[in-house]
Amino acid sequence: MSQTRVRWTVRDLEVLPQSEGTYFELIDGELFVTRSPHRKHQQVSGRIYSALDAWSEASGLGEAIPAPGIIPSDTDNVIPDVVWVSQKRLALIEDEAGHLTGFPELIVEALSPGEVNIRRDREAKLKLYSVQGVQEYWIADRFAKRLEVYRREDGQLVLVATLLEGDALTSPLLPGFNYQIGRFFADSR
Repeated sequence: MSQTRVRWTVRDLEVLPQSEGTYFELIDGELFVTRSPHRKHQQVSGRIYSALDAWSEASGLGEAIPAPGIIPSDTDNVIPDVVWVSQKRLALIEDEAGHLTGFPELIVEALSPGEVNIRRDREAKLKLYSVQGVQEYWIADRFAKRLEVYRREDGQLVLVATLLEGDALTSPLLPGFNYQIGRFFADSR
């Protein structure tokens, strides 16, 4: 017997039972269900958001947004931990409900433990973000205290750096942004 793959849609999510602390994401019609992350995951995400937000306030070039809904199609609906979007791009991709209907320039995911969670962020989301034109993708690993930086090269996201605690993070997207990696991961294990 052959199995037919179920392709979930955004409309399907609307009828699923909602419970506090449960999040549903769709990637190419595949349903991912996750629980609220550990508080240390949230602290790492919060520090990254704070650094991007402070730089955005000072530069006026864009906005950092924590955990936005990105709904670009009927079969894709993701909630990254942090994004940064330029003012120009935000005007093009934000709908009246405040959801992003397209992808920002920078997306950040903080890894949660478990093989399924890690594969989702390192494989499924990397592929989605690459296909959708994201310029940079950062994966924060609080357990190894490192940040993987993927940048668009030749039409796809590729790993260009793995930064450790003593390293500084800079980005061509964020002129003048310079942040010590170790500050993201203080007391995060």
